Amino acid sequence: MKQLVITPPATLALLGGGQLGRFFVRAAHELGYQVIVLDPDADAPAGKIADGHIVANYDDQAALTELSQQCAAATTEFENVPAAVLEQLAQTMLVSPSADAVSIAQDRIREKAFLRDNGFNTAPFIPVGNESDLDGTANELFPAILKTARLGYDGKGQARVASIEDAKAAYRNFNIPCILERMLPLDLEVSVVLARSANGQCRCYPLAENDHRNGILDITVVPARTTPALQQQAEQMATELANKLAYVGVLTVEFFISNGQLLINEIAPRPHNSGHYTVDGCITSQYEQQLRTLCGLPLGATTLHSHSVMVNLLGDLWFQQSEESCEPNWLLLNQVPNLKLHLYGKTSARPGRKMGHFTVIDQDAESAVTTALTASKAIGIK
Repeated sequence: MKQLVITPPATLALLGGGQLGRFFVRAAHELGYQVIVLDPDADAPAGKIADGHIVANYDDQAALTELSQQCAAATTEFENVPAAVLEQLAQTMLVSPSADAVSIAQDRIREKAFLRDNGFNTAPFIPVGNESDLDGTANELFPAILKTARLGYDGKGQARVASIEDAKAAYRNFNIPCILERMLPLDLEVSVVLARSANGQCRCYPLAENDHRNGILDITVVPARTTPALQQQAEQMATELANKLAYVGVLTVEFFISNGQLLINEIAPRPHNSGHYTVDGCITSQYEQQLRTLCGLPLGATTLHSHSVMVNLLGDLWFQQSEESCEPNWLLLNQVPNLKLHLYGKTSARPGRKMGHFTVIDQDAESAVTTALTASKAIGIK
């Protein structure tokens, strides 16, 4: 499939104005494009640096008309933009990823069914549309996690359950469709970020090793400390999945490694927190690749030029000294010569909120990890 090439100084639409969008705007500006952000938050980080910011809901018809009149193409910053909005915009401009792909990733029930039906390994699961669906659940499925089918992220919309009774209580608390998924013994959690163009060209970034705390990504180590065979298998599975979806854009595939077996946990139809390291550690960042796939440009090289360790900076850091918000001492990080600090420009901090990250790059893998952990301790990450 041949894609129309969109050249600078074309204007692009970005639905969503968070930190991932902020990096996309930066990448677009570096290559000469303009960006209009649609986000209901007047203080959205991407909106602050974009060429225009429409403060409106994603399905606001006046806003969508304005984007159609001014923009040559549209992309998303997160997966919860209504698929119907993407369908509408696709009538007047190029849109990637497609509404079909996003609609699958928006709903865990659809996502898991798609993965199962296409032969990909996942943890055992059942869809839960009402409480009675839990009757007769096999004991082998417990302990498990009950996850809301939509809108859950960073550990939200999830409950660990040890029995049918626990699962029913958690479902009554959520009171919306869910999936019940068996908890597996984990060797490692890893992810593959890839870019796929309209003509089917696909390039994977190196396998990333991820460690979470309270359901939120804490640290990413690249390349992942696992076997070359598992790295190759993960890239092959991610590429096959992107092809099955006929995907165009940047796609992230999160995996569990359990007892040496690779299983797909979930997918994100966008750049990803675990791909932040690509800004400083790779020839082409995941955000530039998002731009390239959207505009029909050739994909950039995904080569890792340095071992990389990314550490998330959460709003908890602002409340170490008192109940009042206080800016951390960033000099403690800026004095580390091979550390790159990125703050997202969010107006207020709160515990658990992603406020920034830093990436340590080094030619030696162990040195990168040691420096990152030392810097984390210095700034107050426990």
